[in-house]
Amino acid sequence: MKPLISTLLLCAVIPAYAQQTDSSRIYLQKGIEEKEAHRFMVAAANFDKAISFNPSNKEAYLQNAFTQLEMKRTDAAMQHFTKVYELDPKDKTAIRELTNLYYNYRQFDKAIAFAGMMPELDNSNRILGLSYYHTEDYAQAARYLLAYLAKNPADAEATYTLGRNYLDMEEYLKAVPYYEKAVQLDQAKNVWMYEQGLLYFTLNDFKKALASFKNAAAHGYNQTSDFKENYGYASLYSGEYEAGESALMSIWQKKPGNKDILRDMAEIFYQQKQYDKSLGYCQKLMEMDAKDGKALYQAGLCFQKKGEKDRGQQMCDKAIEMDPSLESLRRKKEMVGL
Repeated sequence: MKPLISTLLLCAVIPAYAQQTDSSRIYLQKGIEEKEAHRFMVAAANFDKAISFNPSNKEAYLQNAFTQLEMKRTDAAMQHFTKVYELDPKDKTAIRELTNLYYNYRQFDKAIAFAGMMPELDNSNRILGLSYYHTEDYAQAARYLLAYLAKNPADAEATYTLGRNYLDMEEYLKAVPYYEKAVQLDQAKNVWMYEQGLLYFTLNDFKKALASFKNAAAHGYNQTSDFKENYGYASLYSGEYEAGESALMSIWQKKPGNKDILRDMAEIFYQQKQYDKSLGYCQKLMEMDAKDGKALYQAGLCFQKKGEKDRGQQMCDKAIEMDPSLESLRRKKEMVGL
């Protein structure tokens, strides 16, 4: 009797399952037609019905996921792609889309995990390189970005990121060509131009630094006090004294009690053999503080360079009396043959 009951139950289940499967296929097809007609909300509703009739309908989940992307509903899309991956962990489409979604969500560890599942994907090395950069694994970032750029040299973001990667590694010379290439590839990124200028400044290539700062400004970079300061110093070192003074003095006027800018300008003008200009800033410092031994010593050096050695020497001696720590500076100057 029991076998007969089991058989009857099985016969009842099979038609019901078949009917549900057929319904799922029907709604899947309706959803595809609505999706192709760009009626995405209606399409999504049909895919939901297809899934309700058959929760294992992988194609319905996939189609629904792409429909959700069309409507900018990335959370829903991720849920559907994740379901596809759960149903089939080898599904290339799901892996690819989850890789991109996790990267866009800045979930870099998950992006790395999914990108590593399919190294043959076109953008696998790109996602790996960018993600490793954001997790501060700079060696791995360089490895994957170099591999990606070898086949995709026109990718501006990847090129910039490799340059920034080397910059963060303090391998400045390696960073230079990638910053140069990135700025050429995307001339709208004024932040990249400014960073390029800072890189050149670090390498003491002040004329290139100045050119980069000018380029950033011409493309709308916000000229903050930090920008003006770097621009000003680069201008002075490049011999564009009027522009440099103007930029730096505009900063000093906002905080006139700050001696550092005046002292730096006095020193740079001295290095540039602009001794009268250096003296002018030494004078400003001494007007702020008559006991400023460093400013007096700098002025003494300027007079010596101008040929008034006795006067300059007397000023340096007086400065050392005011600030004995300056004696070490005189010894250094004597060693290099002032």
